[in-house]
Amino acid sequence: METLLLGVLLLAFLPGGMTQKDLRGKVFIFPEESDTAYVTLIPRVRKPLRSFTLCLKAFTDLTRPYSLFSYNTKSRDNELLLFVRKVGEYELYIGNTKVTFKVPQPPYGPVHLCVSWESVSGIAELWVNSRPVGRKGLRRGYTLREDAKIILGQEQDSFGGNFDAKQSFVGEIWDVSLWDHVVSLRNLCSTCYTSNILNWKALIYQAKGYVVVKPKLQA
Repeated sequence: METLLLGVLLLAFLPGGMTQKDLRGKVFIFPEESDTAYVTLIPRVRKPLRSFTLCLKAFTDLTRPYSLFSYNTKSRDNELLLFVRKVGEYELYIGNTKVTFKVPQPPYGPVHLCVSWESVSGIAELWVNSRPVGRKGLRRGYTLREDAKIILGQEQDSFGGNFDAKQSFVGEIWDVSLWDHVVSLRNLCSTCYTSNILNWKALIYQAKGYVVVKPKLQA
């Protein structure tokens, strides 16, 4: 009953143009390069983050730089950014400071990415296709602010905008999840769709421009 009431309250107070849907089995398709196509995600809970786990799946044939997940606040760009510089080179920004993870070029196909970070140690951990890539340190003691714009498909150079088509994502994104704590990535499959900040089975979002929701073709 409490879960039902929470869902009713969320729907009653959604910002204009936003919708909440169960997107299990669905993907966001970004069909072409642009600076106008993107999806805004609304967190179920707004709070400062001293740790997090972010997971998503993506499929693209891009070889140029592109953004996978952009979390900006009014006071800081790249508060949390997952960015691909080139094939096999992933950049994680926390508080506009980055670390780079280099992985062997995977076979052509979808990629399952998970990254966790905790303020107390500053350790960030990246997993690609259920395998650990490594651990690196950044922004020890930092706290991510809660007044964020969360964007898929574009990289924010200002709060909620100033997009560059040459950094836009072209392809498919699905199963986006964000927790406010570090999840054991080794056993992540047992906790799919339990995320409390962004949850794919109850996602609050607004699509702008040429973005299409379709059933997924990939696992």
